[in-house]
Order: sequence, then structure tokens, then C-alpha cells
Amino acid sequence: MSTWTLKEKSTGELKVTIEGENWKTAQTKAFNKLAKELEIPGFRKGSVPAAMAKKYVPAQKIMLEAVEHCAQDLLDAGIEEHSLWPISRPELNVEEISEEAATMSFTFAIKPEVKLGEYKGLAYEVEETSVSEEEVEAELKRIQENFAELEVKENGEVENGDTAVIDFEGFKDGVAFEGGKGENYPLEIGSNSFIPGFEEQVIGMKKEETKDINVTFPENYQAAELAGQPVVFKVTVHEIKAKVLPELNDDLAKDVNAPDVETMDDLKALIRKNQEEQKQQNAENEATNKLISTVVDACEVEIPEVMIKNETDDMIQDYANRLQQQGISLTQFFQITGQSEETLREQMAKDAESKVKLRLVLDAIATQENLEVGEEDIDTEYGLIASQYNMEKEKVKELIPASSISYDVRLRKALDLIKDSTNK
Repeated sequence: MSTWTLKEKSTGELKVTIEGENWKTAQTKAFNKLAKELEIPGFRKGSVPAAMAKKYVPAQKIMLEAVEHCAQDLLDAGIEEHSLWPISRPELNVEEISEEAATMSFTFAIKPEVKLGEYKGLAYEVEETSVSEEEVEAELKRIQENFAELEVKENGEVENGDTAVIDFEGFKDGVAFEGGKGENYPLEIGSNSFIPGFEEQVIGMKKEETKDINVTFPENYQAAELAGQPVVFKVTVHEIKAKVLPELNDDLAKDVNAPDVETMDDLKALIRKNQEEQKQQNAENEATNKLISTVVDACEVEIPEVMIKNETDDMIQDYANRLQQQGISLTQFFQITGQSEETLREQMAKDAESKVKLRLVLDAIATQENLEVGEEDIDTEYGLIASQYNMEKEKVKELIPASSISYDVRLRKALDLIKDSTNK
């Protein structure tokens, strides 16, 4: 028999008692196992007579072994009896134990109950969007910049937009500091890639000219010993390269190598179309986010800390993977930024809680609306993922379990239901 007592934040206690023949059987199995492990002089291991083995195996040890033997089955039965959905590893505590009966408790968190608010018939307003001629021209300018070539300036001075190939070394109080030196570094003036005020002072320098540049590091600079500190950089310009922009003509349009683009008019039309689609998508995303926030804010749920912790763990792992793709480990990231895993966790915890709450709310709506996910839905989703990542569908099936796919589709169906019911 078992009882379930719910406590705060969806953490509860499952208390189970085993007695009678079931408990005697469990003790017998425990004794037999322990007896086989006995090593007594004059007897081979596992061949000690039962009567003698009882003298060497304490009753308390037998009972504790019996608990270990039957705990999982009792836990599973209790979970099924009370229709529980555990979300944390159960902690076992033996409360009472004797040769007649044993009472044990399992403490764990379960999926929290969500008290739904209004989620149908809500406002869903997508702002109208438009693309100006100035926006098209700005994108055309960006494309022109991408196709620009660098031409060495034999004479003249560094100008804004030029690339200056420089040597530099930084000094604080007359002493060179770590990480402040570079040789033959190509610095694009106006890129704002260096400390504020640095690039502006390079303007006007000539080839092979050396100059002291005085700057102050930002207050939030990652290296604490330099943050907010004035320093001097000794800078030498070795080469000056001017950016030569291509003409805005049909040749440039063809160089873009976009489908069905042969002329500058074609390119402008494509730019406008892409910008219109992007703006429309952004507007729809914003409207959807507002709708979701309205639904989630109207719901009540106490989220167990373990769910937030697990989500934060996943977010940190995902962040670490993205850093690794750039050749940076998480440890190196902490060293560079001066952050710690603790501070990163604190930054991510709020977003983690929001993500968990959203999933719980959508799952509760799916349950309320009896939304089902069929085999066809799952197979279609596998196909979409395979297409997105250019993989074989069967390979995707090996990597992602069907249960995970089903859960994601179920949540998406709940979101679609919310959107389809809105007052558009």
C-alpha cells in the first residue's frame, strides 16, 4: 500500500509499506544473495549451508538488502497507482523496518499542475510593414561594400574607411601589458573594432609614421586591471589600403549570383522582396510573442527548482557547443570575460524559468484540448528536420527519439490552436 503527499513546488513524498508474504519473499531473496557472497574457511564461496550462513549474516543486513531489492518495484507501483509524473531522481529513506514489515518513503518532484487562464479568442495583431527606398539603398550599399577591393595607397594619409596595416604595443604607466601587442595588423578605420578613440587617432597618419595614441579602456572591460584605465599605444603604420567600391551596375548585380538576377533593377527588386518578407516575419513573430506572453501570464504554476536547474544546464551546454564551433572552450570564455559559471547561470536562470513555464502551459493546453500526435505527424517532423540539416531521415531517427519529436509536435499543435482561435 502507498500514500502520496504533495508539498511545496510540486515536490512530494510517496510512502510505501511492504509486509506479509511479499516482504518475507524479499528477505528470502536477499538472504540467498548474501549467503552466496559469504567466504568462510572450509567452504567454497557460494556453498555455505543456510543454517551456518544465518549465523554470519545479520538480520538487519538482510532487511536492508531486501529493501534495495524491492524498492524500484514499489516505487514504480506507487507512481502508477497515483498517476504521478516524476521529474527528479527519487530520494529513498527507510523509515521503519522489521522482519514483519518495512516502510520507506520516496521524495521527488512531479510535473506541476497548471491552472490555465484564457487562451482562446485573444487579440492577435500583426503590425503592417513597408520597405522604404532608403532601406533598399542601404542594403545595396552593404552589398557594394562586400564586393569592394583594397588598393594600396603609395602616398597620402590614413582616411576613414581605409585599412591601415599597423604594429602596436600598449603601455600602462610605462609598462607593456599582456595582450596589448600586435604586428602587421589590418585595422579597418571606422569598424569600431578597437578601443573607443583609437581608430580616430590613426586617421591622418602616413606610411611608416610612428605615433603615441592615448586612450582609456571602458569601465566594463573584461580585464579588471585595465578597466577604466588610461593607457598609451605606440603605433606604426606600415601600409595604407583604400577601399575601391565597384560601380552600381548590371555587372555587380550578376556578381551577386542570385537566382534570376541579371540587372541592377532585378537586384533591387530582390532586395525589396527579401526585406518585405523579413519585416513581415518579424512582425508576425512579435505578435506571436505578445500572444504567448498574454496566455502564459494568465496561468498559475509553481515551477520546481529542479526543472529550472535542468533547463539552465541545457542552455549552458548549448552555449558551450556554440562557443566550441568558434574554437573557444567554456573555460577560455570565462577567462576572457572574467565571468564564472555561477554568474552565467544567474544570467540564464530567468530565461530558463520562462521557457519551462511556456512548455508547461502549452502541454496543459494540449491535455485540456485532447490534442494527439500520430505516427504521420512524427514522420513528417522527421522529414522536415532531415531536410533542414541535409541528412537522411533514418539518421535523424537514430539521433532523436520519437518521444522527443512527439512532445515538440504536441506543443506546436497547442500553439497553433491558440493562434487559430484568435480575433485576427
